[in-house]
Amino acid sequence: MTKDLRSFLAEVVSTGAGEVKHVSKQVDPRFGVTAYGAWYDKRGEYPALLFSDVAGSELRCLTNLVATHERMALALGVEVETLVRSSVAGQGRAAHPPVEFAGAAPVQEVVWRGEDADLTRLPIPTHNELDGGPFLTAAVGVTRDPESGAINAGIYRHHIYGPRRLGVWFFGSHDGGTIHRRYAERGEPTPIALVIGHHPAFLMGAVSRVPGIGGEYIAAGAYLGESVETVPAVTSGIPVPAHAEIVIEGHILPDELEEEGPFAEWPGHYVGGGRKPVIEVDAITMRRDAIFQDIQASGREHRLMGALPRIASIHEAVQQKVPGLRAVNIPLHARMHCYLSIRKNSDTDPTRAAFAALNTEPENLRAIVIVDDDIDVYDEREVAWAIGTRFDASQDLQIIPRWNGPGGLLPTNWSYDEAGGRTPQRSSAVIVDATKPAPPIVFPARARVPEDAMQAVDADAVETITAVTDLPGWA
Repeated sequence: MTKDLRSFLAEVVSTGAGEVKHVSKQVDPRFGVTAYGAWYDKRGEYPALLFSDVAGSELRCLTNLVATHERMALALGVEVETLVRSSVAGQGRAAHPPVEFAGAAPVQEVVWRGEDADLTRLPIPTHNELDGGPFLTAAVGVTRDPESGAINAGIYRHHIYGPRRLGVWFFGSHDGGTIHRRYAERGEPTPIALVIGHHPAFLMGAVSRVPGIGGEYIAAGAYLGESVETVPAVTSGIPVPAHAEIVIEGHILPDELEEEGPFAEWPGHYVGGGRKPVIEVDAITMRRDAIFQDIQASGREHRLMGALPRIASIHEAVQQKVPGLRAVNIPLHARMHCYLSIRKNSDTDPTRAAFAALNTEPENLRAIVIVDDDIDVYDEREVAWAIGTRFDASQDLQIIPRWNGPGGLLPTNWSYDEAGGRTPQRSSAVIVDATKPAPPIVFPARARVPEDAMQAVDADAVETITAVTDLPGWA
């Protein structure tokens, strides 16, 4: 069976009781969908939520699908421990280039054109209190580079302006923005297809940091373990996944901008916005009983979907410069931080590793902490201990001025005034070298109980004492 959103949803239901919850009560797309996710979040629970009655739409809406490491591990076909405590879950997978689908594609069973291609017919949520309106959060934007012909994919945010108009925000190193600029310089519109609803592994491939323009479909195939089957979009011919739920086809206007936002992004603040390019919708295609997929903005799913592919991409980039790399972690609670564990051969290794990471994720990484390979980068206590015992601020701290921005998603990339105005600015990044000196320097040894002694512990010989009289030798 071809892997798609439905196959994964069925797998979650069959393997994890209670992981998918159906909301049958009618909900308002304005805050009603995200209210359920927020309600569960406050209780430390993160079920996938399927809404069958969203006011104003005949389509179902699915959100929070991969808000847990367990469901993400299931999507990638790895053990949870591998995903949680390893930066190589996406490494070493066989390449699976996309292939063209033969026959009538499920995603084109229904085709809306002209006035029928109305975005307001879709159950698009307004996510958070101060948002400027509904936003697409799980749409994979697919474009074709006019120079090389390469097909690029990425997840961008899209503000819904009206029935057939929406925004697109490219920034920083987004290849989609480069492609749009190339078309705009020619005075031509940029054909774009927004793919909504597919297997999480497809989305992981779309947000991977693949070097150069294009390659995301190949990355998605590697994550899926099979080729993405594509079909030409009905208006532009751009290859889109045949087994997606919905595709919005349109073109980005070459010379028109519209005020975008506000929108609560993954850092949990309202930043960004401004005048952004505009997409005009040409057609909407879908399955007969399509499921609209959403990612709960600034929620756990938003951070998890963003962090995991970046970890794999950073691991590849750093390992090319520092072969002694052991592990990479971007903690979910601080996606602006990156921890690198290395086997240090030279005192220049930490700096080389840090810059490789920064250049892979230049928009968002603010602090790179490098530790030795005896430190568990998945344990904040271990990282903090390394900083406290192996870091000398006068020698081991590097500040890279004006690294991030201007503008973007991080609040410090803007300056603010008393009237509530703001101006984009650039801000700095920091490298914290919490490693021991390179060999042959001898650094004080770390206190440890021998591993063989711990392996010899007999847990069956341990009893829980529940009363004072149970204490051995107690009179």
